[in-house]
Amino acid sequence: MNNTHALDAFATDGPGPVLDTASSWWLTMLDRLERTTVADPAIRFLQRKIRGLPLGRAREVLRGRPLGHPVHPVLVQVPIGCWFSAAVLDTTVPGARGAATTLTAVGLAGAGPAAIAGWVDWADLRPEQARVGLAHALANVATVACYAVSLTARLGGRPAKGVLWSLGGLAGVAVTGALGGHVAYRRALAADAAA
Repeated sequence: MNNTHALDAFATDGPGPVLDTASSWWLTMLDRLERTTVADPAIRFLQRKIRGLPLGRAREVLRGRPLGHPVHPVLVQVPIGCWFSAAVLDTTVPGARGAATTLTAVGLAGAGPAAIAGWVDWADLRPEQARVGLAHALANVATVACYAVSLTARLGGRPAKGVLWSLGGLAGVAVTGALGGHVAYRRALAADAAA
């Protein structure tokens, strides 16, 4: 059987029942999260406080208006790229501990500006988006914590512990990316945020 037949079979049969089940579960969970109102008082309070910050023109820059699109998705490329690259080095390149440590640190430094831009965008979201956005932010906090512990372990001479925490953080990147993607694309935030 050649590869084109395998691809044809995949295209006809679809991604399979396991992926369909996982996708259905994920979307159901996100729909429930969008409808739950338990965090709404805190969300409204935080959104008011963020909108009330005296950011001046910086708010427009953080929202990406000069670029014509949100800047948060651009800024997240730094931590994601650094952390993914660190994982590749950790798992495939012997003797690359120093480079992986540097990438972990640069990723942590890049997470701050990305978070600031994200919070500025989040402050103007509708309730359904803001609920998922808050989950996205909380997942980011957990992810950054994993990488902070990883960096501390690496710098403290415990590279194996650092790698394990880094891989845990990378799992967090996947979850928070999926949450952020839901806010941006399923709910079309990216289409109107820089308008």
